[in-house]
Amino acid sequence: MADVLLSIRGLTVRYGSVTALHGIDLDVAQGELVALVGPNGAGKSSTLAAVSGLVRPAGGTVTVGGVVVSGLAPEKVVRQGVALVPEGRNIFAGLTVAENLAIGATVRRHGVAEDLERELERFPILRERYRQQAGLLSGGEQQQLAVARALMSKPRLLLLDEPSLGLAPRLVDLVFETVAQLHREGLTIVLVEQNATRAVALADRTSVLRTGRIVRSGTAAELGGGAAMAAEYLGEAS
Repeated sequence: MADVLLSIRGLTVRYGSVTALHGIDLDVAQGELVALVGPNGAGKSSTLAAVSGLVRPAGGTVTVGGVVVSGLAPEKVVRQGVALVPEGRNIFAGLTVAENLAIGATVRRHGVAEDLERELERFPILRERYRQQAGLLSGGEQQQLAVARALMSKPRLLLLDEPSLGLAPRLVDLVFETVAQLHREGLTIVLVEQNATRAVALADRTSVLRTGRIVRSGTAAELGGGAAMAAEYLGEAS
């Protein structure tokens, strides 16, 4: 494997008496796109939450670029080059599009104007809505804003949690096209996605989670694809 950017070792996450992750291991190389798929409650979002600092692991370590980030506050994790696009978007509805994007860049000092222009070119609707309140945007527009806001921190690792959830088919296509473009640009991405077929097809490698454990990992070809992949994703495989 090329240089490892994200290294997870023995990651355990608990919510009270419930164990969401049972000591998982995962490596993501620089420039790689890794998908995490599995049924609801498998631990996919908990993995991203632990990497991004939203939850404190009960055990194990998360390392980004050789720096241990597990247990750090979310802002400090962002400063290590990690950006999360959470499920549900979590944009600041009462602020404008411009203000949301500015918040994404608060960890930076240089090159902000150039990157802002790049994201407005990537998502033209955000230029049209630039001075509007973010809460007035459609669901698809809010998702574009959430991705653009994350990119404004200039991350080296982008975490995407269910980016296509609840979107119309045309906007789902836009989400996957955007992820593919970011991957081509060399960004390292971990993608959590209910649309397993498309996620597996897009990713360099996929890890299948079930009940807090990684049960299979590999490329689309190695995982079998098609019916075999669907069976594993739905939890029906033996």
